[in-house]
Amino acid sequence: MSLAKRLALPDDVLMKVDKAARYIGNEVNAVFKDKESVDIRIAMCFPDVYEIGMSHIGMQILYSMWNERPDTWCERVFCPWPDLFSMMKERGIRLFALESQEELLSFDLVGITLMYEMCYTNILEILDLSGIPLHSKDRGDEYPIVMGGGACTYNPEPIADFFDLFYLGEGEVQYDQILDLYKSHKYSGNYSRNTFLHEAAKIPGVYVPSLYEVSYNPDNTIRAFTPLYPDIPTVIKRQVVTDLDSAPYPKKPVVANVKAVQDRAVIEVQRGCIRGCRFCQAGTTYRPARERNAKTCLNIAKEQLRSTGYDELSLSSLSTSDHKELAVLMDELISFCREENVNISLPSLRIDAFSLDVMEKVQDVKKSSLTFAPEAGSQRLRDVINKGLSVEDIMNGARDAFLLGWNKVKLYFMLGLPTETKEDREDIAHLANEVAALYYETIKKEDRKGRVSVNVSTSFFVPKPFTPFQWYRMFEPGEYLSRAHDVNAAIKSELNHKSITYSWHDAETSVLEGIFALGDRRIAPAIEYAYKKGQIFDAWTDYFNFGIWEEAFEKTGINTDFYISRIKPLDEILPWDFIDCGVSREFLEKEWERAKEGVVTKNCRKGCSLCGCFDMKTGVCVERRDREAVS
Repeated sequence: MSLAKRLALPDDVLMKVDKAARYIGNEVNAVFKDKESVDIRIAMCFPDVYEIGMSHIGMQILYSMWNERPDTWCERVFCPWPDLFSMMKERGIRLFALESQEELLSFDLVGITLMYEMCYTNILEILDLSGIPLHSKDRGDEYPIVMGGGACTYNPEPIADFFDLFYLGEGEVQYDQILDLYKSHKYSGNYSRNTFLHEAAKIPGVYVPSLYEVSYNPDNTIRAFTPLYPDIPTVIKRQVVTDLDSAPYPKKPVVANVKAVQDRAVIEVQRGCIRGCRFCQAGTTYRPARERNAKTCLNIAKEQLRSTGYDELSLSSLSTSDHKELAVLMDELISFCREENVNISLPSLRIDAFSLDVMEKVQDVKKSSLTFAPEAGSQRLRDVINKGLSVEDIMNGARDAFLLGWNKVKLYFMLGLPTETKEDREDIAHLANEVAALYYETIKKEDRKGRVSVNVSTSFFVPKPFTPFQWYRMFEPGEYLSRAHDVNAAIKSELNHKSITYSWHDAETSVLEGIFALGDRRIAPAIEYAYKKGQIFDAWTDYFNFGIWEEAFEKTGINTDFYISRIKPLDEILPWDFIDCGVSREFLEKEWERAKEGVVTKNCRKGCSLCGCFDMKTGVCVERRDREAVS
């Protein structure tokens, strides 16, 4: 189908905004349907700028899956960049979908992807520009159903007031049932959004916040989380794909009109992770680790490259090195991609001899640096976080890399981890110095390609729900900066400091992320206050204003210390305790105690840790059926 006859934005607006191609649609592989011939219209929204949203695999999966239904047309929506946002507010232009260029008010369902906490005011931007009331309780039958899904749904409470329902888990499992239910209600002749939401709440994985009541103790902790009706569940269970090979995956992904952050074909080779890092929410909420087999991945790669014209292919997962068929897959991909003149990108690889051998074979990889993520400077602290990485692993990987011609290394760490000391921070500098020194020891002077470059970067640890560190605390921004200065001073005292550069993440952004990650329903008024004060795009440094947030919390009577500045007791009811993510509370408590003792837990392939996921009967939990599941 050709470009829509009438663009939602007039020419004079398009001429004034940055990257107008973000707003016109008509991309390669975009799906166009006759709106009169479908029963359900879904506006799938990503609460960030076009280039970020177009890089999100989950959005591409759902777009492709929903549009496979003959009765459904799914269209895409992204947040207007601040320049356009201002003009739309001034002129009263409603937010629109790219494919039809029609307002969101004309849709049945508005789905919003929740991938990171710093997009929360952008959610309100989407609703406000669409003409949809910000609060679910203020929406009548004439308004679309507002749905949320994604990583942040593992604590949806801070934004619960703004959503009609949340879907908890992997969208390939139950979304069809939600759409079928909506369709039956829409064409019943007496549609009621309240009746639909009540029935939707009975679907596994669906959480309807308005149907649950939260009560509090005098000390502000949660007393109880209670369903308002006896026929809806008390606990919402995460939905999990049991067979990735048969799960939907886009073979014709939409190609962005402007250069996206991930401007390449992307194959999700694995979902979940076997490693068990105690700080990592994705490592818990995507358990158990499941793989697509090499043949499936290769077929998807070929179809995506042919349908898009991309000249680069990326393998995506939390830990690609752990894929059992990686060697076979890489041999096939390298052969195919050489013939097609396609580069291969390999993020999430452990830096070991095998990975380096693979990276040596793929095109253009030496143009960039190699990345190691020790996360902590000392072995003691790496054991606390269950990183499963020793100094020997790091140094052997660096040595092999230097011998193969690399001379640029990135080292990622976190500050503010549980039990961290000043000595742990100084060990970051010591480790960076040892890596730099290793280059000069390993490579003869006549063979060196200039000075080695070791780039050290630190972020500030944010406790996340459903991790063993969910009970831990955060610190004030000034304390985090003090810790970063400890690292900086230690680096400057090292012998090879001229070969080391150091940068750190913004402390105030990390603190706000923690408030959202650990907060409850009482946070919502502050989010609304900040939005109405003009706060959007908090994930972008140029637009983040911590002062507005401090004002918002003060004006709405929120004591942020309650959420982030204390270590919670194990018997406290946490805002997300009504969710069953598949990993048991007992396992998380045990891991929290093991962390404080510095005891390492084996990865899933070396031994079952009784996390609770074996009941799902899929992935790594059942890949060795010939022996006892519990060692």
